[in-house]
Amino acid sequence: MEYLVGIILLISFFGLAYYCIKGHNLMVGFMIISVFWTILSLGGAVFASEEFIAANPVLHFENGNTLVSILNKIYQSAPEAWGTTLVNVCWGAWFGRVLMETGIASTLIRKTVELGGDKPLVTAALLNIVTAMIFTAMTGAGPVIAIGVIVLPILMSLGIPKAIALFSFMGSVAAGICLNPVNFAQYRAFFIAPDQMPEFTLGWYALHWGYTALLIMLVSTTFLLAIFLKRAKTVHAWAASTRSAGTEQKNAPFYTLILPIVPVVLKIWLDFSVIGGFVIAGFSALFLCGKMKGNFRENCQLVNKLYYDGVVDTAPLIGFLLTLPMFNTVATYASPYFNMILGNVMPRSELVVCVVFAAFLFLGFFRGPLTLVGCGAATLGVLSNVASFSIPFLYAVFAIPTITVTGSCVTQSWVAWGVAYTKVENREFLKMSIPNAYLAGILQYVAIFLMLGGLGAEWFIK
Repeated sequence: MEYLVGIILLISFFGLAYYCIKGHNLMVGFMIISVFWTILSLGGAVFASEEFIAANPVLHFENGNTLVSILNKIYQSAPEAWGTTLVNVCWGAWFGRVLMETGIASTLIRKTVELGGDKPLVTAALLNIVTAMIFTAMTGAGPVIAIGVIVLPILMSLGIPKAIALFSFMGSVAAGICLNPVNFAQYRAFFIAPDQMPEFTLGWYALHWGYTALLIMLVSTTFLLAIFLKRAKTVHAWAASTRSAGTEQKNAPFYTLILPIVPVVLKIWLDFSVIGGFVIAGFSALFLCGKMKGNFRENCQLVNKLYYDGVVDTAPLIGFLLTLPMFNTVATYASPYFNMILGNVMPRSELVVCVVFAAFLFLGFFRGPLTLVGCGAATLGVLSNVASFSIPFLYAVFAIPTITVTGSCVTQSWVAWGVAYTKVENREFLKMSIPNAYLAGILQYVAIFLMLGGLGAEWFIK
């Protein structure tokens, strides 16, 4: 019986992958698969052999571990435990809206263009750096689109072909997300509850791998940008204007341009509250840029509107995050069956994991079985149950398909927007983004093994 259940679970796993590849709603998909796996896993335990149940205590219906308590854990306790992550997401989205409202983000970009002059490659490389810096703090489709409508016309007005401009911008966005505190909290929750392993903070992660991941993605994107530009013909099809004609572009005060990285710096250097960093930097931006000159009622309305717009930006993500913990929890009950089928073929050493994941990075595209924002949670559940890998190591292993690869995929919401906005064909974009995902991804896996595998993982555990 357990083998039959395992096979059905495996088939449904690939069914989920196909569902994600087709671009269907992830919240609904993960809710359906959670219910299906609950029925299979708990129903299978009723008919499974005594030896199988004895080897997997998680499936024991005794000592208070009743059917009702398990269902409550999956569909109530699991989503509630993600409250901290959801709060971080909402405040991060608010901060992104503040940076757009105050003009700080657009001012940074315009100053960068002035610094680069009339040299397309230099300007594009500088814009990559600034974009990555901005997205260490901002997150979500709304902020990406808001910055994209500024950066993309500038790049194309310099004669950079639109497909290359789109590739360069999206690669730099992904680089910034490697060190984004909101995304870190979101992905960390796949591995441990918010109150577990307090030593695994953004500061620890940044110093031991995050900075390296960001740098690799940024250098890889810029290196391939230079190669693609050298092969391409210069075009001039877009105007450099990023606003409607006759609209004055007012720069934010120069001393406010450091504010986008303040929350990240406070978190990494002082382990300061992420939300506290967003509040300090956000209200500082509003006051210093003259956005709080109205009366108290008007200022409250502005703050409320920015928060509302930010939450709207992240609404699909929040819905997904409320169903994902159900799936993560039910994967615990499904993992014994997966282990029966796949346990003998799953890698059990850090080196083999890095090599296998690097070779199969293409499985991170189209919400495949390696990306956590697809159906990678099931892969994580199986892998974490066949060997004792450290949490930081596993986090980094899955972060590459989730950030580097998904950020290069047309199923990512803001990439899909960029393709439509620039009228670039999916095939054109993927011709550049896939090589970048492999180049950056392989280098990042090398860095993982050197920094978090073997001695690195043992040091952390001690």
